[in-house]
Amino acid sequence: MYRLINAVSENTILSQYENSAALEAYIKSCGCDGLEVIRCGEDDRKIVTPDMVVGCHLVFYSDWVDFWLGRQDRLQYKFGSPEVVKQMYMCDNRDDFIAQFKADMDYAQRMGAKYAVFHVSDVSIDEGYTYTWEHTDKEVIDASVELLNICTDGADYSFELLLENLWWKGFSFTDPDLTKYMLDKVHYENKGIMLDTGHLLNANTSIRSQAEGCDYIHRCLDEHGELSKYIRGMHLHQSVSGAYVEEAIKNPPPHDFDYFRSFAEAYDHILTIDTHKPFTDPAVRGVVERIAPEYLCHELSAKDNDEKAEFTRLQNAVLDGKI
Repeated sequence: MYRLINAVSENTILSQYENSAALEAYIKSCGCDGLEVIRCGEDDRKIVTPDMVVGCHLVFYSDWVDFWLGRQDRLQYKFGSPEVVKQMYMCDNRDDFIAQFKADMDYAQRMGAKYAVFHVSDVSIDEGYTYTWEHTDKEVIDASVELLNICTDGADYSFELLLENLWWKGFSFTDPDLTKYMLDKVHYENKGIMLDTGHLLNANTSIRSQAEGCDYIHRCLDEHGELSKYIRGMHLHQSVSGAYVEEAIKNPPPHDFDYFRSFAEAYDHILTIDTHKPFTDPAVRGVVERIAPEYLCHELSAKDNDEKAEFTRLQNAVLDGKI
C-alpha cells in the first residue's frame, strides 16, 4: 500500500520548498511514499517530479452540471452574468471545458501517475446550506459519465480512473444500485473507486463520534458487497460535523446575487462540514485493513506544513497500532 499526502502544484504554494529534494524530504518526514497532486497553476521550477507522483486529482468544479447541460436560466440565477460564468469555469463552452479535464489526464499520464481521481458530484451554494437538491444523483452521475467517456474513449491512458464519493448529489457510496449504475456506465476499463472516508461520514448527519463513523463505513461496505472490490484507494480523514449541519439547515441564508461574496461566505461553511481532521480512534484501523487499498492518501487540513506533517504522522501511528 502506498501512503501518500495530497499536494497542490502551483508556483506560489511550491515556493515554500527550496527544490525537489526539499519536497522529497518533507514527504518522508510525514512517513509517506509519495504524492497525490492536483494542478492549480504552473510549476516552473519543476519541484514536483514524476518519481514523487503516485496519483493526480483531476480538476473539479463544485457546481458544474447546469453549465454542462447549457441551462442558461440557472446559470444567470446563480452567477449573475455570462462574464462571471466564464471567470468561474475559465471558459464559456463545452469543448474548452472538456479540454481542461483532458489536459489534467495528459498531465497524469506524463507524470507516470498510477491513478487519477474524479469527483462525481454537484452542489450549488444554496444547496450547500439547504440540502434541498436541484438534481438527482442519477442526473449528476449521467453528466459525469458523459464527460469522462468523452475524455477517455479512444485515449491510451495507463492510469486507473478512480471515482470519488462526496455527500452532495452524485456518487456518495450510500446506494449500491447507484454505485453499480455509475461503474457500468463508465467505458474506461481500468476504473475503480476512491473512497473518501470524511465525505462518507458527512453523508450521515446522525454520526457523533469517530467510532460511530467507522461503524457506518463498515455498514456501507456490507451493503455494497462485491462492489467494494472496486475500492482501489482511500482519502483518509474524518469529519464529525452532523450536529452542525442539522442546526445550519434550519436557518439557511437567503440567496445572494453577488456570487463572489456568497462563495467566500460559503467556503467557511463547507470547511466546518468537511473538516479533514485526522483519525485518532483505533477503530479506523479495522476499516483500512478490511478495504486493503492500494493507495491511501492522508488528505488532511492544517494551518501549515508542520501541522500537516504532525497530523499525518498521527494518523499513520493509528494505522500502525501505535495509538
